[in-house]
This record gives sequence, C-alpha cells and structure tokens, in this order.
Amino acid sequence: MHAGDTIFALSSGAPPAALAIIRISGPEAGAALTALGGALPSPRRAVLRDLCGPGDGNLLDRALVLWFPGPATATGEDLAELHLHGGRAVVRAVEAVLTRMPGFRLAEPGEFTRRAFLNGRMDLAEAEGLADLLFAETEAQRVAAIRMASGHLSRRVEGWREAVLQLSAQVEAELDFSDEDDVGEGGGNATGQGIAALAGEIGTALARPRAERLRDGIRVVLAGPPNSGKSTLLNALVQREAAIVSDIAGTTRDLIEAPVALGGIPFVFTDTAGLRDEGAEAIEAIGIDRARDAMAGADLVLWLGPEGQGGPMSWEIEAQIDRQGVSRETKAVARHRISALTGQGLDALVADLVTSAKSLLPASGDVALNARQHRLLTECAEALAQATEERDLLLRAEALRLARLVLDELLGNTHVEDMLDALFGAFCIGK
Repeated sequence: MHAGDTIFALSSGAPPAALAIIRISGPEAGAALTALGGALPSPRRAVLRDLCGPGDGNLLDRALVLWFPGPATATGEDLAELHLHGGRAVVRAVEAVLTRMPGFRLAEPGEFTRRAFLNGRMDLAEAEGLADLLFAETEAQRVAAIRMASGHLSRRVEGWREAVLQLSAQVEAELDFSDEDDVGEGGGNATGQGIAALAGEIGTALARPRAERLRDGIRVVLAGPPNSGKSTLLNALVQREAAIVSDIAGTTRDLIEAPVALGGIPFVFTDTAGLRDEGAEAIEAIGIDRARDAMAGADLVLWLGPEGQGGPMSWEIEAQIDRQGVSRETKAVARHRISALTGQGLDALVADLVTSAKSLLPASGDVALNARQHRLLTECAEALAQATEERDLLLRAEALRLARLVLDELLGNTHVEDMLDALFGAFCIGK
C-alpha cells in the first residue's frame, strides 16, 4: 500500500444493480475523469458523459460523473465518482481501464476512510462510529453509531482536552510565578478543585453502560432441566426453528445461540443443555458444563427449572402452562407464566425483556464507549486523580501531561499503526 497512489473501488452494492458507483481518490483522480469522459465538470455537479477507453475510444458506458477537488472532500484528496449502469460487465470494463492507468490501483478495505482519518477529515472516534454504523442492524445500534460518527464523543473529548490544557497552564503559572503577585494565594487549591471536577465528569462518562452490549446484544440464557420447554421458548422468541424440539431428554447438548432484535434492541438468546445431576452421558455432561458457564456470563437467565435455583441474575419462568394434567414445573411466584406453543404470556415476556434491556444499554443521547475508549478514559481519570492528590507542582504537571496524551490517543492524534490496521481492515472495500 502506497499513500501516494490513486485508488479506486466499487462503493455501492455488488452488481447487478440499477446503479454502480465507482469512487476514485488521489492525485490523479482528475486525470482519470478527463481521460474517460473529457474535460472536468464543474465541482460537485453531476454531468452526463460518454465514458470511453483512453487510446482506443471504445464506449464503456454512458454515466453521471462528479468531480470533488480536494482538500474539502470525504478523503481530503481529489475525488471523483462514476455513477455507472450496474451491470457486472460495465463495472469490470471500467475497473480494467483504471487498473491500466499508471499510479492507479484497487483500494484496500477501509482505505478511503483511512485516508480521511490521515488527512484530518475525521478523528479516530468518528471512524470507529462509522465502522459501527456500517454494521448496525438494530435501531439502537444505528442511533448510537451515528452519534459517534457525527463527532458527539469527539467534541466532548476535545472539551476535556482543552480543560486539561488550561489546568496545565495554571500549574505552569504556579511554577514560574509563585513568588509574584500574578498568582494569588490559594491558586493551587483552585487548580486542584478544577482537576477534581474534570475527573468527576470523566468518571460519570465511564460509569455509563458500555457499547459492547449494544454492539453484541443483550445475552439472555434459557436454562432449566431437560424437557422444561427451553428450545420451544427459544424458537418462539426468535420466531424461527433455531433449536430442535423433542421429548427425548438430552436433545440439546451444546449451546445454541440465536440473535434477534426485539423493540429495536439487539438480543442473543442461548438455548442450553438440560441441567441434571444424574443420567447424563459424557457428551451431554460437557454440554451441561457449558450451560452453567453460559449462565454465569449472561446478562439475564430465563430459569425454567425448580423455583429458587436459578441464581441471582435469573427470572422465574413457569413454562408449558398449556399442558394440563401433565407433570411440569409449577411455581408459587413466577415473573412470567407462558406457553410458547400457544403464545400465551409471550408478549408480556418480550415487553419485559425490552424494558429491562434498556437499563443495560446507553440511554438515548449518551455516549457509548467501546473497550478501547473506556480503557483510555480510565487511564485519563487515573492520571487526573494522581494530579489531584499531588502537592509537588512538577509531578502534578506531569500527571496532567499524561492525561492529555491519553486524550490525544483516544482521538487518534498519536498513531498506533497496528490498531489502525485492525480498525480500517474491518471496513468493506470502497469505504
């Protein structure tokens, strides 16, 4: 990969389609547009052009073309777009012509966004938000991602960074002019209070629900003894045949995970092997161990077993209430009584799940920190706490410097190449 190359890629859906958009970015983007379609059109205005192969003049397609001179573009470079007819042969023909042009190559995954980051068109937090937006499947994920991509967290971090700079300036003033009248008595106390207030604000952000549950889904485990109705309930919740249902004990031997969106919130429901202490052969016993591990790591357990044995994160569910005169688990106090076969009580269970899940997810308007952002903000809060406690002004100034460096890293102002490769490599080609 060479940063000076001009890159191109199909940036719309895979053909065949009504339209196919090929994006070109780099120093020769304008030259490519001229070679294919004649003179450059006016910036940011779509123009209909015949696109012909350079040299042979063969007509490739009749398409809309757009020209975006840098640096005020999505990538910070000269940028061109070809809005072609969406047939596979058309796309292949245009890509073949571009490949033969000197200095041109097919873009790598995420390279357009990476260039936008490197050219200062977006910071790292915004790029992470864009990545989440591309993979968003639920309304909650979309709302959180678009806030991140539009710079909501970045603006807050910039504000914190500016506050750290101002506090650092106050400490420097105390160091340089502590024997003069410019800095009055008690200035050190005021600076310490300012640092403590900033640490408290960042601590509040750290205490909010994280982005992992929003991205991966609320993990709900269905657990209980064999034949308690777990698999039937799973299928009813996800509205498809995700698990095999049978009256034979031990049918489910491994974890069966089924993601689904309920009320715009992502869930991952997990069916588990029936829990029993006796009668399980070797493979079923392994499944029972995995079931117990899944229960320990769940956000919530729907417990279909004997009352009071589900654990602290469980809801007591009385299932199979349609089965009259048949031996089943009854409960004196159940959060929900349901029949997965008839649907009785199922709507109330789903509504309760959605309401409870909202308390585990970031509230609308809050910033949802991912693991990297949470780690760095934790380091920043620790540095600020050290600065608050420190009475030596030199050590206080050093702690504030470390806090500022961490905030710079959060926004990507200090480059970490391995992390950038991992982030942008997850993007699709053409983005």
